[in-house]
Amino acid sequence: MSRDFVHESRPGRVVFGVGAGSLLHAEVERLGLRRLLVVCTRGQAELAARLVVPLGGWVAGMHYGARMHVPVQAARDAAARARELEADGCLAVGGGSAVGLAKAVARESGLPIIAVATTYAGSEMTSVWGLTDAGGKTTGRDPRVRPAVVVYDPALTVTLPARLSLTSGMNAVAHAAEALYAPDASPITSLIAAESVRALTAALPRVVAAPDDLDARSDALYGAWLAGSVLESTTMSLHHKLCHVLGGTFDLPHAELHTALLPHVLAANLPACPAARDALQNALGAADPATHLFHLAGELGAEMSLAALGMPADGVDAVVRRVLEAPYANPAPVTETGLRQLLAGALAGATPAPPASRRS
Repeated sequence: MSRDFVHESRPGRVVFGVGAGSLLHAEVERLGLRRLLVVCTRGQAELAARLVVPLGGWVAGMHYGARMHVPVQAARDAAARARELEADGCLAVGGGSAVGLAKAVARESGLPIIAVATTYAGSEMTSVWGLTDAGGKTTGRDPRVRPAVVVYDPALTVTLPARLSLTSGMNAVAHAAEALYAPDASPITSLIAAESVRALTAALPRVVAAPDDLDARSDALYGAWLAGSVLESTTMSLHHKLCHVLGGTFDLPHAELHTALLPHVLAANLPACPAARDALQNALGAADPATHLFHLAGELGAEMSLAALGMPADGVDAVVRRVLEAPYANPAPVTETGLRQLLAGALAGATPAPPASRRS
């Protein structure tokens, strides 16, 4: 069996553990930063303020403008605030919205980022940036936006509501699942991705049942870290492309969108990639990974219908057109017929069609 591959390790520092948030001062000092711009959402303002108390005068200012999908104007406002404060670094507290806004600042200014992750989004481990305007969502990669330090403290995730914990975790599962059939996957990324799926899907039912269970939270955050690592090291495929188009076009909730869509994409893709299918079967202990994930998320309380999440039925044409306009790597052929079938099932919240019944 051929094992030809290229694997490139990415730089970065991860500080993981219950109470790791208390080590923030040491991490800032290690980087030599003295004028931090702190970015977060309004909802995370209290947590961010509490975390930065030990930093004292090293905080140049707080900015609460983080928003889902990083609107272009929000990015401009944050970059202007960094210039105004003469910031020498950016501290992001929160999930993908906060980290995404910090990345927008870093992309313009080159400021180093310290990320304190409070969800399972995974973007804190990557050089992927994204911006949204009236034309939709634009993404890219830039090494300047990869955080220099990521702090993972499971204790900071216990207030994340159970349902949002579930969908945030399923978002991370999507990163790992697509890494398994990525064109640039390696033996290392595949091992990490499979372990991520195993850890997350084992932890999420425990997190939903007991949100303050620190062991469960630690396991989920561990899985999310692994998912973010392979998100950075591999090329994502149809699932992520669809999520970018759907989220940017209809302003759908990010984690919930990933959760509802993933089973349908896996049902379409896994027949074309037996190695990824086998890895997911082993990680999940299930013969049909797509259906297993659909029922797992639904039974734990996730909304599995894109229509219920806000996607209009007449939006399918625009999504299909945009996805087909920009070619990208995917293990199975991406056709108009296949996309329409996939989206119809996801819109209705139907159980993913068995792989044998899908015709592209």
